[in-house]
Amino acid sequence: MDDRSSVRQGQLTGLRVVEFAHVVAGPLAGSLLADQGADVVHVEPPGTGDAARAMGPKRDGVPLWFKVAGRNKRSVTLDLHHEEGREVAHRLVAWADVVIVTLRAGRLRSWGLDWEAVHALNPRAVLLQISGFGATSSKADAPGFGKMGEARSGVVHLTGFPDGPPVHTGFSHGDAVTGLMGAYAVLAALHRRHTDPAFDGEWIDLALFEPLFRLVEWQVITHDQLGTAPQRAGNQLAVAPAAVINTYRTRDDDWLTVTSATRRSVQNVARLLGLPEEEFATVDQQHAGRERLDEGLRTWIAERTSAQCLSAFEYAEVVASRVFDAADIAADPVYAEREDIVTVDDPDLGPVRMQAVLPHFRRVPGAVWRTGPALGADNDLVYGDWLGIDAGRRAKLEDLGVI
Repeated sequence: MDDRSSVRQGQLTGLRVVEFAHVVAGPLAGSLLADQGADVVHVEPPGTGDAARAMGPKRDGVPLWFKVAGRNKRSVTLDLHHEEGREVAHRLVAWADVVIVTLRAGRLRSWGLDWEAVHALNPRAVLLQISGFGATSSKADAPGFGKMGEARSGVVHLTGFPDGPPVHTGFSHGDAVTGLMGAYAVLAALHRRHTDPAFDGEWIDLALFEPLFRLVEWQVITHDQLGTAPQRAGNQLAVAPAAVINTYRTRDDDWLTVTSATRRSVQNVARLLGLPEEEFATVDQQHAGRERLDEGLRTWIAERTSAQCLSAFEYAEVVASRVFDAADIAADPVYAEREDIVTVDDPDLGPVRMQAVLPHFRRVPGAVWRTGPALGADNDLVYGDWLGIDAGRRAKLEDLGVI
């Protein structure tokens, strides 16, 4: 399902989005909108395309990551270094409801894609501008990546064990959360556009460190009121440690995570381990007995297989899970029951499996209608049918290397 007559479905059908954004944060915001039916035009440089196209693992020389990252979007090529290219970019801005940019502030100004220029071209447009340090900071023109944002947010400082180094997560955590918050912010602005007759555009100015910073709710107020900075605590929560929360190795070399934070759940663990329940009846008793419970679980789990542990945990009403990898996810019945993985036809790879559109809307769901398209696959559709640039002009732009 990859032709110009493909029908979008989802909550955002009819929404027009253009993204001058590469790799993760901005494109993920656009991807989440596309999953819900928005028409998203991904603008890429001719010849090379988005750097994400060449990233990650490959099968038979075909990169896999972009098949998901670019899904449900239209790909057009455009060289913004050319004046003619910038003129086309401005036509895209005038066409769109939402503009997503991740270029540095100086480049945005020189190319006419900053807030003032976008607002002049399209007074009702919503501009999502993602940058390393935000448009209003003294470092507005400094480069930034998601891992930098993770480090500045406080999250990396809190991740890892007390006697070890701070640790990044194993995926583009900062970029991904920024994309998620960016999509949420766009929808908030669109709601105001829909309800406020005086709406005059909106500029969403989002720095890469801010989304994760916002999510660690207690770190600033703790420092403000107590003068302390929370420290790494391994698998525990730095400021609100649960009585039981850790990962444990089984006899058959599997890893399980076990969590218990309420009185009943903690006492269920105690009962399973043969410990007196009454010794864990209050919060103070539970916290005082954390090491006892932790060591008891470590020994108990090490003596049993993963299947034996999980069966016993289910019977005892103890919350636990295997630590999943991708193979576990693909084989898990709950993922299948939730229809969280879908199969999509790809022109290069044939049927491929990937995440479904999430979250699930049960009345008007989104859908994955295409994998990440070939570079420039939608030039004729977008420039011709949608922007009205005639074939002769498009041919000239191609000859100049602009598209």
